[in-house]
Parts: sequence; structure tokens; C-alpha cells
Amino acid sequence: MSNEGQMEQEYKKILVGIDGSPQADYAFDSAVEVARRNDGQVIVVAIIQNQMYDVIGYSNVNDSVLEDEAQEYKNLLDKCAERAKKVHFENVRTEVVFGSPKELLARALPKKYDIDLIMVGQSGLNAVERFMVGSVSRFVIAHAPCDVLIVHPKKID
Repeated sequence: MSNEGQMEQEYKKILVGIDGSPQADYAFDSAVEVARRNDGQVIVVAIIQNQMYDVIGYSNVNDSVLEDEAQEYKNLLDKCAERAKKVHFENVRTEVVFGSPKELLARALPKKYDIDLIMVGQSGLNAVERFMVGSVSRFVIAHAPCDVLIVHPKKID
């Protein structure tokens, strides 16, 4: 059997968005393993969606609330970097960003970092929640300039 026509894909720059969910954590851990096999880098981001505050009634959010949330996400990112170090992988870049998760994950961040692969965790939302907030994963799949991998955890406790 010939290998002609088969593509050997190496993923050197892998983007993962985290939100503190077990699904996102599993996607990050999976991204570390893919990056390790490809001698690549994981760019892990936490996205603070400003519009969320308007929707839930906090339209006059002051800067200290956003700063507190940014610090909380920074702590999550630091924990990701520490988990990677425990498995002897240190090529992790972390960033807290503000804006639309759909636009940032599908368009802006892949362009900024020249991303080869976006890895996202399978949503833990039920059907009604998915309808209300929309599916970030579905948007990313449709609009990303690179491959997208949905990570389905075998079991999340």
C-alpha cells in the first residue's frame, strides 16, 4: 500500500481556550501531548467576554470586577503551565484576552499566533444552554483557518 497522497500533518502551534471546566482542562492536557509528539508549542488562552455582563444585568461593571476575573483566569492559566511542567513539557504560552470567544478562537488568535491546530473540549452544556449561548465549538469549526479537534474525554468526574 502506497503512502502517496497521504498527508503527514505536524502540529507545531496548538491553540486551546480554557474556562475552568473539566472539558477544557482535558483539551489542554491533550494539546500538551500532541505538542510534545510534534516538538510544538501550546498557546492556552482564557477569554473574558465583556458582553456577558450586559446580558446578566451588570452593565455598569467597574474595572475592579474585570481585574478580579482576569486574575482568576491568570491563576487557571498558571495551573495549566504547572501541569505541563509536571509532565516535562514547558513550551506553553498563556494569555488572558477580552472579547468574543467565537471570534478570538476562530479568527484573531489563530492569525496572531500562526496556529496549526485548535483543540476544544466537548461542551458540558445541555441542549437548552447550547441554544442560549450558541456553540463556540461549532463556530470555530466553521470559521477557523486551520484544523480543529474536538476532544471527547473518556470520563470526567
